[in-house]
Amino acid sequence: MNTTNGKFFGLMVSGLALGLGATAMQGCEQADKLAESCGLVCPDQGILEGNASISGIASMDAFFGAVLDYSASINTVNVNIRGELDAIAIGVGLEPGATGAEIKAGIDAKLAAYIDVDAGLKISAKPAECSASVEIAASAAAECDVEVEPGSVEVQCQGSCAIDASVQADCAAMGNLRCEGTAPNLECTGTCTGDCNLDIGATCEGTCRGTCMGECSVEGANGTCAGDCEGMCEGTCELTAGGSCGGKCEGSCEWDPGMVECEAGLEAHCEAAAEANVECSGKCEGKVEPPKVSAECEATVEAKAEASIECTPPSIDISWQWNAEAGGNADLQGEFKAWVTGFKGQLSGLLAATAKAEILVDGIGNLSSAAQAAVGGAAADLQASGDLKVSIGAGCAVLQLGNVADLLSAAGGELKGSLEASVSITAMAGG
Repeated sequence: MNTTNGKFFGLMVSGLALGLGATAMQGCEQADKLAESCGLVCPDQGILEGNASISGIASMDAFFGAVLDYSASINTVNVNIRGELDAIAIGVGLEPGATGAEIKAGIDAKLAAYIDVDAGLKISAKPAECSASVEIAASAAAECDVEVEPGSVEVQCQGSCAIDASVQADCAAMGNLRCEGTAPNLECTGTCTGDCNLDIGATCEGTCRGTCMGECSVEGANGTCAGDCEGMCEGTCELTAGGSCGGKCEGSCEWDPGMVECEAGLEAHCEAAAEANVECSGKCEGKVEPPKVSAECEATVEAKAEASIECTPPSIDISWQWNAEAGGNADLQGEFKAWVTGFKGQLSGLLAATAKAEILVDGIGNLSSAAQAAVGGAAADLQASGDLKVSIGAGCAVLQLGNVADLLSAAGGELKGSLEASVSITAMAGG
């Protein structure tokens, strides 16, 4: 990748030789070594080889580092999607590498062998929750912009973020505070996720496990309900996707505490934190708002934040009705339940990986477009600055722009292919 030595530095080397007088007689080989020792040549390895230290200019090299992080994140989530798809494929008798259409057909065949497809199959899943690291965004800002003082960067979150006790009052005053954890006296006034104990019959927005005073989609061996209840449920209502609980919420509750703060042991979240002017102390479930940095650093900070995104696999609940063959066959029911257990975990992982992939795919175009502003626009001014080392470093950075586009295009193309393969499977859970 040292093609720039011939293209960019021929005149520079000649100038050095003339300026050094007697040393010019020692030949171009010594001039090349002198230029290299002074940092006046481009590195042998560029961004395609994983090297971000291209120019020696903080903002430009920070951008290249963000591109590498983004590309690595794309590659990782692509591997995760393919891994979950292969696991599902093996579970329905296919080979790894099967297409999305082949896997969906295999799932349909598996279901038809055990359940009454006409009676319906219900898969409930809460959307995967994705969050970005505000600490990484702050660190990226300080690394990229020399005018930013490390430790003084404030990163805001357009969404929901975890906050500490010192800013709960400010968030509560804006009406944006949410507490998450075990509800007081197990009485959840917000959204309950998990088990809702119904001592008295009530509607169930999940899987009813107990007595269904109505029609139940799935009945257990002892005649109790283990599926959707069209009527009143008495027992336990599993709220996989979250919902209201008319009994005792034995799972996790998220509620508005009003003007009081969240008690110790509960997780405090601030909704629309950017508007509330509340600084996040942890993950941001939403879009990280970059701090005020130079124009050439904005894309770097945003890319670093998006590359740090983590998506939590959601809980999955599946209910069904046995077909005539499996209805009275305990062995067949055991086989199917064993497969369902594995499938739920694989589908949950696929939903999380897909959620992250969609965020990254959406950002590829923005990051590619930002390369010109982050590198190309600034390079012209730097090359005219009169500082030989800075001018040469800027030239090295410009020569890498095409490689940036190639790197992101290749990674993005593979990821889009994986997303296309997963869409028919994630659609089963509304993904």
